[in-house]
Amino acid sequence: MRTIAILPVKTFTAAKQRLADKLGAGSRQALAQAMFSDVLSSLRHVDGLDAVVVVTADRVAETAALGERVQVLRDTEQAGQSQAATIGIRYAQAAEYERVLLVPGDTPLLDAAEVASLLAAAEPLAIVPDRHGTGTNALVLAPPDAIEPSFGPGSFDRHVSAAQASGLGYSVERVPSLMFDVDTPDDLADLASALDGCRGQAPSTRGALRQLDRSRARASTPRVAPASV
Repeated sequence: MRTIAILPVKTFTAAKQRLADKLGAGSRQALAQAMFSDVLSSLRHVDGLDAVVVVTADRVAETAALGERVQVLRDTEQAGQSQAATIGIRYAQAAEYERVLLVPGDTPLLDAAEVASLLAAAEPLAIVPDRHGTGTNALVLAPPDAIEPSFGPGSFDRHVSAAQASGLGYSVERVPSLMFDVDTPDDLADLASALDGCRGQAPSTRGALRQLDRSRARASTPRVAPASV
């Protein structure tokens, strides 16, 4: 079954606004870019994926996405994740892909082997919840327009209801490496803890978090006035 992954990416400068109380604009941008880089890198290694499409208005993301099996689509409206995913779905249909995998750009622990298993075992529809059980961190849709994506708060229940209404077989799949998305300061702390137990994964995100730690350490170090002569 010809399958394409769709990766919507918000403009990095506008990403992760809910972290603004903890991180400055530059830090949020660096973190968003690092997480996207890790997700894209892992998707390139998923068995069962024929291609990846990145939907974005961000020039940096466009440049980073260029490469084998990756297509970039311009998100001209920038109306949110669901609308960007729909752009990718329309492309998949036009290119005659039979199935799509929708994933967000802020799940840097994404494991290629786990995603390959998800694709191998999935019903026509598969819904991957976040770790809170309220959001959706991935959808597998065959055909690509089987249901309309509706991401955001409470999306898990919306997607389950849509799957039930479609009349197609569906399953709820809890994929450990897709459980950790980052929207709030608590999410960021949980991701940092999860990375401690996952050696070698998400190298770009690890680097971004290390840089954040160094910046905080410098900010908290009191300055010593020079001794008077």
